Amino acid sequence: MRLNAQTLPTVAATVQRPAYDRSALEPGIVHLGIGAFHRAHQAVYTEDALNRAFGPWGIVGVSLRSPDTRDALAPQDGLYTVAVRDAAGESLRVVGSILECLVAPEDPAAVLERMTRPSVRIVTVTVTEKGYCHDPATGALNESHPDIVHDLAEPERPRTAVGFLAEALARRHALGLAPFTVLSCDNLPSNGDTVAGILRRFATLRSPEFGAWVTEAVACPNSMVDRIVPATTEADRAHVAAALGAEDSWPVMTERFTQWVVEDRFPAGRPAWELEGVEMVADVHPYETMKLRLLNGSHSTLAYLGYLAGYETVSDAISDPGMARLIRGLMDEESGPTLHLPPGADLERYKDALIERFRNPALRHRTWQIAMDGTQKLPQRLLGTARERLAAGASIDRLALGVAAWMRYAAGVDEQGKPIDVRDPLAARLAEIAADAKGDPDRLAGWLFGLTAVFGSDLPADPRFTGPVSAALRRLYAEGARAVLAAA
Repeated sequence: MRLNAQTLPTVAATVQRPAYDRSALEPGIVHLGIGAFHRAHQAVYTEDALNRAFGPWGIVGVSLRSPDTRDALAPQDGLYTVAVRDAAGESLRVVGSILECLVAPEDPAAVLERMTRPSVRIVTVTVTEKGYCHDPATGALNESHPDIVHDLAEPERPRTAVGFLAEALARRHALGLAPFTVLSCDNLPSNGDTVAGILRRFATLRSPEFGAWVTEAVACPNSMVDRIVPATTEADRAHVAAALGAEDSWPVMTERFTQWVVEDRFPAGRPAWELEGVEMVADVHPYETMKLRLLNGSHSTLAYLGYLAGYETVSDAISDPGMARLIRGLMDEESGPTLHLPPGADLERYKDALIERFRNPALRHRTWQIAMDGTQKLPQRLLGTARERLAAGASIDRLALGVAAWMRYAAGVDEQGKPIDVRDPLAARLAEIAADAKGDPDRLAGWLFGLTAVFGSDLPADPRFTGPVSAALRRLYAEGARAVLAAA
């Protein structure tokens, strides 16, 4: 039996399900990037808001690449299961806030039609760092990106998130409709400001008048998102089906912790997101910096070193005493001192909670999954912190080890001589650099420092940065990750 609207009443009585009438739900949100994270985070909060105060806030999900999510959810009428897991056990709920899923490459016209509907008042975005087609070191639109060039030349058939946003806004403007609010939910510093700058520049390249209107009329609030969502496995599917009493082709696995901090700036309205785990605030920046530097920076450091040390999952890696000392030291001694804390924040409690979340054995969050797209993640997660530490004349030894571990990983061969499946927008260039370096850590570091899109022009010219990173990379090659962790 497949999970869908007809079979929903028959699922196990212990499973939470929508408390509202889905047949009366109208679309008010289009989401670009309908992946597991959105379905475990914003879609769940919207579900809770609909249960609390019903309104026209159904979600139209859009995949910009693969049809997999649509193919899984369409036969299920958009329904799917969220499995919340920790050491104490598991709870299941069926979420109904997603009304339909579209695949942009198959039918861009349908996506644009949904985004142009008067009922749509918010477009949310989770396309990962690489989906913004920008320079991670500066935040500026990469105007030479092939997909950006395409979307400027053929705006009615866009490929990118910014291309869809701009064309839909242009059509709304021509029809006299109010613009939708653009809400980025990706791990970017000042993500709303970043998407606003990218969108305004793209719109200006289309026409200065259009760019001026976008700048004046389109709200792009900042937000901070936090929930760990590992990839779903076949074992997860089988387990959920048994517990649910129905087959779910793509359930979502996640942790109990969840947080969303949102700049409350929605001129066209929003769902009743005043919920547990949500903070509607005037300034998101202190929260996002704390999360990017403590959680994401630690996560990436743990992932690269953990993968090299042979640990498949985060919980396996943090069980290494050396890793636990390193990550706590990174938070206590290097990342933490750079923060300007939000009101009422308990920094020690937050760091303790992060370590416990990393230890969660029920999630099976793979280090390889976190290691993806390193060239896009490093500037926000580690390099910004390093810049502030250097400006203060402070040490960066642990940060440097995290960067060096990425370099060792990006070289594409592990410590046993086996190939690493490096998933990254610059994967081809990384492979060329690794081939040229021929296993020489100093050559490898030198070539990688030349990636200005990652390191900018300042860090490669600063021996206080290049020295510790190069030294850490030499140690990883000479001693191996486990030995380096043991000495952490």
